[in-house]
Amino acid sequence: MNTAAATVALRDYASLPGPRGLPVVGNALQIDAPRFHQQLEQWAAQYGAFYKLQLGRRQVIVLGDHEVVAQVLRDRPAGFRRTTRLEEIWTEMGLPIGVFGANGEVWARQRRMVMAGFDPATVRRYFPAMQDVTQRLVVRWQKAAASNTAIDLQADLMRYTVDTIAGLAFGDPVNTLASDADVIQNHLDQIFPALFKRILSPLPLWRWHTSATDKALAASITEVNAAVAGFIAKARGRMAADPGLRSQPGNLLEAMLAAADEPGSGIDDAQVAGNVLTMLLAGEDTTANTLAWMIDLLWRHPAALARARDEVRRVIGKNGGDGAPTQAQMAELDYVEACIHETMRLKPVAPMLPLQAVRETVLGDVRVAAGQVVLCLLRRNSVSDAHIPRAAAFEPERWLGQDTQSAKRIAMPFGAGPRICPGRYLALLEMKLAISALLTHFDITAVTAPGGVAAEERLAFTMTPLGLTMTLKNADV
Repeated sequence: MNTAAATVALRDYASLPGPRGLPVVGNALQIDAPRFHQQLEQWAAQYGAFYKLQLGRRQVIVLGDHEVVAQVLRDRPAGFRRTTRLEEIWTEMGLPIGVFGANGEVWARQRRMVMAGFDPATVRRYFPAMQDVTQRLVVRWQKAAASNTAIDLQADLMRYTVDTIAGLAFGDPVNTLASDADVIQNHLDQIFPALFKRILSPLPLWRWHTSATDKALAASITEVNAAVAGFIAKARGRMAADPGLRSQPGNLLEAMLAAADEPGSGIDDAQVAGNVLTMLLAGEDTTANTLAWMIDLLWRHPAALARARDEVRRVIGKNGGDGAPTQAQMAELDYVEACIHETMRLKPVAPMLPLQAVRETVLGDVRVAAGQVVLCLLRRNSVSDAHIPRAAAFEPERWLGQDTQSAKRIAMPFGAGPRICPGRYLALLEMKLAISALLTHFDITAVTAPGGVAAEERLAFTMTPLGLTMTLKNADV
């Protein structure tokens, strides 16, 4: 095909199909924010792998093909960036920008700094501290089991992940697991839902009228920013008292500050603060929700739960064996890791990803203009029988057998390309520790959701299971 013919054959935004909208607002009033990801997947089934939406004045191309999505993810940061809408709302909320939201050269500098703290060798050095936090989770759940108290699954798991990331990344022994009082987690929990709501809103109502919710959000952001400043001040105090920490930092924050202080680094404390906040938000929300989804799926699939429990107790021992599990034992939990991957395939906490084209490009047979927003559907093909056998089924075995490569190519829970999640190794280890603690020390007696049905998916920037509770009994009972 010659170039002219190829050019004529290309579609653009205007020629794409899509749900009919209204004048001016387009499809904005059709959006049901908590289930927006499901709407997008349903529209993809109706209109195909490429379709369009209009959200007020914003024109969006939705991409539902995993190969095209992978192409977009690999073409970052040169070809695609985080949206200007995200950057605008994030900054307006008073949040410093870290590696999650940064673009261009700023992102490249921050990425180099952050990756040094998350490589597998460095994550292994965090392991003793991770064991301590996991033991605090065990103690909390032992009390709940002894009193037959239902556990708010996401709340407890978010405490666990906040404690882990605060201790490992910032050297600050936050202990939210020992308290039911007002803690930093309560303030962090306000940020992603508000960010998501404002990004989708067709009108910036919060700019014209400050509601009680807006005031509470501002107060939470003030508290979080103060906590972040406190982490940085304590780290600088440690580094002043022990100059050797500049060459051999004890945690991620010290490494970032040492890098920021290098002449010509281009990194200042505001960027460091942005990455402290990024680690708190991403480290809390994504890992905790994946664990909650995994526990729910295991409970609803007794054979998989029994196999995971048997593996953990064989490798580690009932009630934790002779002590805290070792890194070598974590490496032996092949079936547990398969359960994690299968959970992330079926219930990715980021089922969609909006990006913006830096330059004109072609995706499939669609011409994408510079500045065009594209919305990548990260789950659509990973739950399609056309791409993965028995795609709707929870079958961790697929990650241990011949289907593994197919599933890996299609499911991208950590993203792909240069901007793949830097904390993925830490997240996997953290999840293994939590699940092994659960299955060695306890027997699950119930996992329930409102109405007694499967947990409802609710999107609030990340995809969470709605209202899960868990009851336990101690394994030695």
